[in-house]
Amino acid sequence: MEDLASLLTESRNPRTGHIDQLSTLDMLTLINDEDATIAAAVRAELPSIARAVDEIAARFHNNGRLFYIGAGTSGRLGVLDASECPPTFSVPPTLVQGLIAGGDSALRKSSEKSEDSPEQGAADLAAAGFGQPTTPGAPSSTSLHESEAKAKVGGTPQHVQDVLVGIAASGRTPYVLGAIAHAKKLGALTIGLSCVPNSALAQASDIAITPATGPEVLTGSTRLKAGTATKLVLNMLSTGVMIKTGYVYGNLMVNVQPTNNKLVDRAHRIIAAATGLDIAAAAKLLTAAGSSVKTAIAMQKLNLPRPAAESRLAAARGSLAAALKPIREVEL
Repeated sequence: MEDLASLLTESRNPRTGHIDQLSTLDMLTLINDEDATIAAAVRAELPSIARAVDEIAARFHNNGRLFYIGAGTSGRLGVLDASECPPTFSVPPTLVQGLIAGGDSALRKSSEKSEDSPEQGAADLAAAGFGQPTTPGAPSSTSLHESEAKAKVGGTPQHVQDVLVGIAASGRTPYVLGAIAHAKKLGALTIGLSCVPNSALAQASDIAITPATGPEVLTGSTRLKAGTATKLVLNMLSTGVMIKTGYVYGNLMVNVQPTNNKLVDRAHRIIAAATGLDIAAAAKLLTAAGSSVKTAIAMQKLNLPRPAAESRLAAARGSLAAALKPIREVEL
């Protein structure tokens, strides 16, 4: 095993060596000062993040999916980001999936031993159906060997459209590295998100995203700065991909499904903002559009009945911006 103490995320922070001797306000100020360095570390990785967003978006257009995999805090953050995509963008839960070492129970109860097995990382990814066409919502029973066999033609890996983001603050978690190796055997795009430059994960992945957040406030506690940086990057990945693939119009979440009072109100406000209608007229239009925000906006902007607006959106692969392109160009 490599010397873990040499890792940037495990090194001791000289600025916080006396943190236990400070007043509460000074202690929190010091933590906040350390947190203030995170955005700059993420900004340095924007070119890599942008490349990842473009690559994932291109694969989404070819029925690809996005998988996150990690252990501990890294795994929980991946599951969190994946879980928030359906309510935010009304996408199926199979489009963005999060896997954590130790399974879903590890979201609440720590399962540290689970992260030490590269074989388990590969097996969990295969069992989730990575790289294989699946029926939405149906559980996969694909084994590791079946997954690799189905992705080969004449012994040569096929190119698959699914994308794997391996998340490990240290960049050396065996569970994550095993999953990355499995994805690469299938010919899939791999992205390594860590906080240690030139880590094993960075070297094993097609795209490395490495915000170097430095030593933690509490030595080795990567749920702090590294965890915050990871969350910021995951926010960018999922939000950026959804914007690039047409789930957003302007800065409006036009794919929202009005399934409760709050979301109905939000849908009315989105329609009003996009069309210039008042709230009452927006509410009436939403009803006429069959509760589809995008259809409602297309109906009003293009002066079309519902069936024609739906056809226009279908031809634009669901992208409201694309469906309205001639109108928007005139307005601009």
